[in-house]
This record gives sequence, C-alpha cells and structure tokens, in this order.
Amino acid sequence: MIILGVGAFLRLWQINNLGYNSDEAVYAGQAAALAADPTLKAIFPVFRAHPLLFQFVLALSFSFGVNDLVGRLMSVALGLATICLVYWLGTLLYGRRAGLLAMLFTALMPYHVVVSRQVLLDGPMTFCATLTLYLVARFAVTRRPVWLYAAGAGLGLTFLSKETGIILLGAIYAFLALSPEIRVRLRDLAGSMVSMILVIAPFPISLALAGGEGTQKAQSYLIWQLFRRPNHAWDFYLPTVPDAIGPLLIVAALSGLWLLRHERSWRERLLLWWIIVPTAFFQLWPTKGFHYLLIAAPAIAVLGGRTLSRWWPKWAHKRARLGSRITWLPMSLASILALTLLLPSWLSVQSAGSNEFLAGSGGVSGGREAGLWIQEHVPEGAKLMTLGPSMANILQFYGHRKAYGLSVSPNPLHRNPSYEPVRNPDLQIRSGDLQYLVWDSFSAARSPFFSEKMLEYVRRYHGRVVRSQSVVVTTPAGEPTFKPVIIIYEVRP
Repeated sequence: MIILGVGAFLRLWQINNLGYNSDEAVYAGQAAALAADPTLKAIFPVFRAHPLLFQFVLALSFSFGVNDLVGRLMSVALGLATICLVYWLGTLLYGRRAGLLAMLFTALMPYHVVVSRQVLLDGPMTFCATLTLYLVARFAVTRRPVWLYAAGAGLGLTFLSKETGIILLGAIYAFLALSPEIRVRLRDLAGSMVSMILVIAPFPISLALAGGEGTQKAQSYLIWQLFRRPNHAWDFYLPTVPDAIGPLLIVAALSGLWLLRHERSWRERLLLWWIIVPTAFFQLWPTKGFHYLLIAAPAIAVLGGRTLSRWWPKWAHKRARLGSRITWLPMSLASILALTLLLPSWLSVQSAGSNEFLAGSGGVSGGREAGLWIQEHVPEGAKLMTLGPSMANILQFYGHRKAYGLSVSPNPLHRNPSYEPVRNPDLQIRSGDLQYLVWDSFSAARSPFFSEKMLEYVRRYHGRVVRSQSVVVTTPAGEPTFKPVIIIYEVRP
C-alpha cells in the first residue's frame, strides 16, 4: 500500500495545473462526442484513427459533464492498476520480493509517471498489455488452456485500447515457438485466437454500422500511416526513452540476464520478447512518439526486480554460508535505484510553464487559458486558423470553436485524414470565413516556415492582438521574464 500511495502521489501532484496537449484534447473530444456533448460532438468526430475502448469508458464519466480533470484521473486509475499487475506478474514469475521491487520501480518510473498522468491511449494499452502478459505467464506456469484463452481476450482488449498493441501477438508467438518446454495444442491456440477475435469484433462492426464515414475514415488513416513521412530521426528513442525508463533500471535488467544465467528459463524469454518485439517495430516504423514504447516498460521493471531480489555477489554467498546474513546489500542497491527513478519523476511532475514541448510528455502551457478565453470572447460560429493541427485541437476542445491548421497538407497522402486543410487562406480571410489567426511558439519552433506565413497574413490583413498568453521563463542572465507562447489576432478583410 505504501508503494501504491507513493505512485498515486506522483501521478496526482499538480495533475491539472496545465491544460491538455493535442492528443489529450482529441481523445477527450472523442469521448465527449460519444457522450453526446452538444458542442463538442459537432467539432470532434467519433471515428478518427484508433479503436474506442478508452474513449468509451471516459464517455461514461463525461455523461455528467465534460471535465479535463476527470479524464486525467481515469488515466491515473489505470496507471495504478498497472502497478498492481506488475506486482502480481513479478510475484508469479520470481517471488514476492521480486514482485515488490518491480512494483516499486514501476510506481517511480518517470516514463510511466509522465504518460499515466495524461489522457493518452498508451497508458490504457499498457494496462491491457500487462494483463495479457500476466495471463500468458499464468498459462506457462499452470499449463491450463483457460489462461491461454484469457490471454487471447486480453490481447483483444489491448488492440481495442490502441491498434498497435496487436504487435504483441508476435511476442507471444515467438515465446511459444522458442519454448519447447511449454507444449501448446493447436486447438488451444485456435481457441485463444477466437477469444481475441470475439473481443476485437465490436470495433469493425461499429465501423460498418457507421456507414461510409467510419469505414472510409479507417481506410484513409491506414493509407496515411503507410505512406506518411518520418516525423523524427531514426535515433529518436535512444536519447529519450532510456532516460525516462531509468538507465540504472535498464542496467539492472540486462545485467541480471548474465549474472543469473544459471537460472535461465522460459520466464526470461517471455519478458525479453515482450520488450524486443515492440522496440523493434517502433524503431522501424517511421512514426515515432515518446509514449509508444511504454508497453515494454513493465517487463523491464520485472527483470530489474528479478536481478536485485535474486543476485548476490560471491563474497556475500561466502558470508551467508558462514552464518552471516547480509540483508543490507539488496536493500541498499534497490534504494539507490529507486532514488534514481524518484528524483527525475518528481522533477517531471513540476508543471512550470515552458515554451517548448515534446509530444506525449505533458500538457501545453497556456493552451487551456487561451481556449477558455476564446469560448468567452469569440462569437459563436467564428473560425480560427492556427499554425498546425496540434494547437487547433487544444483550442477546439477548450474554446468550442472550429479551428484549422495552416500547415495541414492539401495532399491526402501527407496529412491525417481527420484534419481539413486551409486550401486558400487569402480567399477565406477576404471572404470572412476565417476571423482569427493564432500563433504559438510550440508550433513555430517545429515549423518556422508556416510561422512566417502566419505572421505575413497577420500583417497583410491588419491583425490586431486580442489575447496574448505568456509563461515565465528565465533569461540567459538568470532573470525571470514573461514570454508569449500563444497570440490570438483578429483579422479583417
């Protein structure tokens, strides 16, 4: 309970100090549309890129009113449930001490803390994936087919959380194919696949019942994903994800594979394939996101817990044979590792304003405040043009006004099919179809070309600043100063 309490504290501290980021706004907007919110259902389509399991659960709470805090609390609840699953998994595979250490490492892990504080699909997917991993392990321990059938259903839930979770089918296949000591009958494999298909079935059925809109959106999204250009360099994960998981935890997990090689069994193969398959897939996949590899983190935590609970240096074994128990050694190593996780996690939940943003790593400074100002001061029916779709999503969720991204490509192969391009900004401004232009520093840092184009339209159509949202930043001299991160201009033809 203490470990769970610390994990809850890290995930709840200042959880709603910053408003939603773009992905959070989209998923919460979908949930609001499912809950038939009278305003947001006209702005956010129900069918976009992913299945709707988490959005449906969130919509149940939004039936009593849309609230951004409620969405994040739902994510935290699933994050805490994942911590409990990691404990059960570690205990099942390596004993209670390993389970407690794995639970502690997951509770303190910066990667899991940051993502599970947000309304993202990767947190729920990680919960369902860890549940599936636990069920596969139960099957391997008991050899009872019912657990394999349950694992199939768990993988179906993983897919419904986010479709990329289906790649774990490759991890399960590799594990069973390379573990001759675990014999599986073909009819049990077939039964597991049927369980998975039955759980997944509501998603394609709902697309078909939605008519052409749902099916067309799904097909358009698939084409876009297959042909979209890379959004990051090939080495994006290397400098970001290991630091977020914890370098010492990774070292502990890997070193245990060698130091405890005499205990090698199917257990390590299961965890390793659970790490290797998603890591290889997302490394090869051109689209890269900070939160994509979270599904591998619980397996790393369990391997780290295994090392620190079962490995003793040779001199400690000699002392133990002489009757001297060295209980301080594993406790000291675990404490040092836990401290290296706790400190960056604590720093990551301090929601100080920033004019920089890494997708999937937290909220956006000033976005909620700007959106609420738009809701109160911008006439209903007015339309906005932002630099890109990310800020448009945020302002639409909080501002309840339609927004279009200037950087959205008119080529269907180069844009998310959920976004509408601004094909002729000059014409739309001159005809009064766009009344407000929104510049933001986050998008400007990524797209300086479109930033300059936006400011060119501001100058051309006599843009007047009606709202400037700023954050406090530190100058090179060490002095605090206000820096605008979002500027709203009213333009006239």
